[in-house]
Amino acid sequence: MSDAPIGVFDSGVGGLTVLRELLAALPCERFVYLGDTARLPYGTKSAETVARYACQAATALVGRGVKYLVVACNTASSVGLPAIRERVPGVPVIGVIEPGAQAACAASRSGHIAVIATEGTVRGGAYQQAILRCRRDARVSARAAPLFVALAEEGMCDGTIAREVARHYLEPLFGRPAGETPDTLVLGCTHFPLLAGPIRAVVGSDVAIVDSAATTARAVREALRAAGIERRSGNGSVTFLATDGRERFARVGGHFLGRDIDPREVELIDL
Repeated sequence: MSDAPIGVFDSGVGGLTVLRELLAALPCERFVYLGDTARLPYGTKSAETVARYACQAATALVGRGVKYLVVACNTASSVGLPAIRERVPGVPVIGVIEPGAQAACAASRSGHIAVIATEGTVRGGAYQQAILRCRRDARVSARAAPLFVALAEEGMCDGTIAREVARHYLEPLFGRPAGETPDTLVLGCTHFPLLAGPIRAVVGSDVAIVDSAATTARAVREALRAAGIERRSGNGSVTFLATDGRERFARVGGHFLGRDIDPREVELIDL
């Protein structure tokens, strides 16, 4: 069982930031990453559609014999986890929202926490609910930041445009008088860590920034160890799957993963 791979899926390449953290935390593990690039983005679709797509992706990965399933998409995590767990009852499943919410609650001194995410994640309220389950006295301010997704995928992660977009989204949350601003910010989309520089420039040095990718990787490592199924020796590996656009997946995905991806590494599949 420990030699079986870990499945990771997202609507596209954003989940590669989660995979990057997983590779760092679990260097001996084998991973199968699936990007549903033919049907992205999930963030603008209905909850019912996202749950259906997520179940199809999960089923495909379970068919590859995975021992653990990571839903590396905030939108799919916000609406699809119950349906996924019902569809694949024999495989443990974790999303990115609960680990991020728990880390935010631990980091916040005042309990005032901001969340930036896609429209679908904010509209669904999953982060708000998860934070309040963890910390009942929390006050959550959430805002959709869809242009961050486009900037990350175009590689425009710094410079004037990125800074102006960050100011547009974040100043309404953090430009308030002292005592009224959040002291913690959750990056509630897997694209957003690539824009950490412009985001930090707007919110300032005193705000704790929570990256759900890093917190999810730590949670997966702890769960594997607790279950006794962590792969502790041997070389790790990654198999890349996509539903469309092998070349674009490789080109854009390299920015998120932090290393080049050869298009020949990417297998196209149907869901």
